[in-house]
Amino acid sequence: MQKGNIGVTTENIFPVIKKFLYSDHEIFLREMVSNAVDATQKLKTLAEKGDFKGDLGDLTVRVAVDDKAGTITISDRGIGMTEEEIDKYINQIAFSGVNDFLEKYKDNANNIIGHFGLGFYSAFMVSKKVEIITRSYKAGAAAVKWSCDGSPAYEIVDAEKADRGSDIILHIDDDCKDFLDKIKIRELLNKYCKFMPVPIAFGKKTEWKDGKEVETGEDNIINNVEPLWTKAPSTLKDEDYKSFYRTLYPMQDEPLFWIHLNVDYPFNLTGILYFPRIKSNIDLQRNKIQLYCNQVFVTDQVEGIVPEFLTLLHGVIDSPDIPLNVSRSYLQSDRDVKKISTYITKKVADRLQGIFKEDRKQFEEKWDDLKLFINYGMLSEESFYDRAKDFALMKDTDGKYFTFDEYKTLIKDNQTDKDGQLVYLYATDKEEQYSYIEAAKAKGYSVLLLDGQLDVPSISMLEQKFEKSRFTRVDSDVIDRLIAKDDAKKNELSGDDADSLSTVFRSQLPKIEKAEFYVEEQSLGEQAQPVVITQSEYMRRMKDISRFQSGMGFYAQMPDSYNLVLNIDHPLIKKVLDDCNANTAETLKPIVGELKGQQARLAALHQSQSKKKADEITQAEKDDLANTEKAVNEQRDKKNGVLAEYAKGNSIVHQLIDLALLQNGMLKGAALDAFLKRSVDMIK
Repeated sequence: MQKGNIGVTTENIFPVIKKFLYSDHEIFLREMVSNAVDATQKLKTLAEKGDFKGDLGDLTVRVAVDDKAGTITISDRGIGMTEEEIDKYINQIAFSGVNDFLEKYKDNANNIIGHFGLGFYSAFMVSKKVEIITRSYKAGAAAVKWSCDGSPAYEIVDAEKADRGSDIILHIDDDCKDFLDKIKIRELLNKYCKFMPVPIAFGKKTEWKDGKEVETGEDNIINNVEPLWTKAPSTLKDEDYKSFYRTLYPMQDEPLFWIHLNVDYPFNLTGILYFPRIKSNIDLQRNKIQLYCNQVFVTDQVEGIVPEFLTLLHGVIDSPDIPLNVSRSYLQSDRDVKKISTYITKKVADRLQGIFKEDRKQFEEKWDDLKLFINYGMLSEESFYDRAKDFALMKDTDGKYFTFDEYKTLIKDNQTDKDGQLVYLYATDKEEQYSYIEAAKAKGYSVLLLDGQLDVPSISMLEQKFEKSRFTRVDSDVIDRLIAKDDAKKNELSGDDADSLSTVFRSQLPKIEKAEFYVEEQSLGEQAQPVVITQSEYMRRMKDISRFQSGMGFYAQMPDSYNLVLNIDHPLIKKVLDDCNANTAETLKPIVGELKGQQARLAALHQSQSKKKADEITQAEKDDLANTEKAVNEQRDKKNGVLAEYAKGNSIVHQLIDLALLQNGMLKGAALDAFLKRSVDMIK
C-alpha cells in the first residue's frame, strides 16, 4: 500500500480544476472516454509494431451509470498502467504519458488522441472521489487501485483485476447528480464521442417484447468508428455525403454541394464542408461546423479557426494540429490555425470556381441560395473577393445571370452618363418597383435585382472595386436623371407658377410617420407620369448600411426623405395649374401685391444694414427689419392658405398624390379607403 500527496504546487488545485479547467463541466465525459480510447489506440500501435504479441480481443470501451451507487464507470482493455506509471502519469499533474509515447512511436501514432495534459483531472469537476483499477498489458503485471477524494492525498493498493486495461470509477458529487441520468449521459456521448475511432458501448440494445422494452445481450455501440471524412473521396458516392449530412443535421434541407478536405502538409486536416441553402438570416446559420481532434469532438464555436464568413458552412473539420483545450485568443494567434484558415478559404473558392466552370447552368440554378454566403465572403475577406470576382454572378430582373465582366460589357454603351460614369441600375423588389423597372427598360436600360440580405452592403464594396461606376436604385430619381446623358432641361415655369404648383401639392401631402416630403417641378415630357415619388439613393443606402454597421445608428433614426416630382409637361399638371390660377387669381391679387411690396422692402433693409457693423445698427432699424420679416411671413401664410383651401377641393390633386403613394406602397388605412371611394366617384 502506498500513500502520498499528488505532485501539485498548491493545496487548492482541485477547487481550481472544478471551477476553471474547462468552461463546461460536461466536458469530463469527453476526457474520460478519450483517455480510454487513447489507451486502446496505444495497444493497437504496440501490436502493429510487434511490441505486444498477445490477443487484442474485444477493444470496446464501455461506459456504465449506476445511479444507486452514484457512480459512472469508464472501462477499457487498453495498455493499462503499472504502479510506477500511475505515480508518473497520474500523481504528477500535467505530465501526460502521451508525450513519451508519441516520441517513441512518432512514425506510427497518428491516431493517438494526445496533448490532454490535465484531462484526467477534469473528473474532479463532477466527482467527490475517483478510483482507478488498472492492470498493465505487460507480462506479469499486477493490478493496482488508485483512489483520491479530491484533496492532494491519494492511496494506491493492490487490487483484483483479471484483464488488462483500466476501470475509471467516478463517485459523482452531490451537486452534480444530474450526470447520473442515463438519458443525459447518452446525449453527451452522442455529442462528444459519436465518431471516436474505437467502439464505445453504453448499455445494451433494447427491443419490444410482450408490450414492454427489454434489454438484449447486444452492446449498444454509440459511435461510428469510421466517419465519412476519414474515407477516400474516390470510394464515396453523392448519397453517402447526403446521408452523412442527415446524420449531422437531421432537420436541415438537403445541402447544395460539399467539399471533402484532405491535407497532410504543412498541417494535418481532414473534413467535409457542406454548403447549406441560405437565403436570409445569417445568424441562424452560424456554429454548424463541428471541430474534431482525431475524431474527438472539440467545439462548434469555430470562429478564429475558419474565417467568419465560412462559419455559415456546415460540416466537420478534424485536425490533430488544433489542441483540444485552448482559449479563443490562442486560436486567433496560433500560426497553424491561421494556415488552416487560409487553406480552407482557398479550397472553398476553388470548389466554387470548379462548379462554375464545369456546369454553369447548375451554378446559376443554385446562385440564389449561394449568393448570401459569397457576398459575405467578398465583404469580409479581401483574398476571397480576389478569387470570387470571376464566378460571382449578377442577376437581372428578367432572371438572366452575368459575371461582373459580362454585365459591364452588356451595359457600358447605353448606361454611361455624360461624366463617363457607368451606372448600374438595380431594384430590390420586382413587384413594388415594377413601374420604375419598366420605365428603365423602355429606355433600353438593364436593371439588376438585388433582393438579398447583404446585397445593399455589397453595392458600396463593388463601387470601390469597379472603375468609374456607381449603383443607383431604379426609383431613386426620375428616369431621365438616373443616367444623365446631357444637361438637364430648364424648368420653363415662372417663379409664381412654380411656387403655386408646389404649394398646392405640398399642402395636401399626408403626414406619414418618419417620412419627409419635398416637392419639385421637372420637365419630363408629356408621356411620362404626372407625379413621381423618388427617394435619395445616398440617404436610403446609409440607412440600409446602418443596420449592419455599428456607429451608424444615427442614420437609422433619421426620417425617410422623399421627393414628389411634378411633371410640368403632363396635361393633368397643366390643368391643375391653369385651374388654380383661374380660381385663386382675384383672391391672391392683393395678397401677392402686398407680399411683393414687403419682400422688396425686406431686401432693401437687408442691403442697407449689411453695410453697417452690428453695433452701428439702431434698435429702431432692428425692429423695422423684424416687423418686415413678420409681415412677409404673414402674407406668405395667407397666400399658402388660399392655395391650400383651393387644393383641398381639387380631386385631381388628391388622386395624383394618392396614385404616387400607392405606387410606392405608402397608401394605407383611411387614406387608401378615401382613395378608393374618390376613384369610384370620379368614374361615375
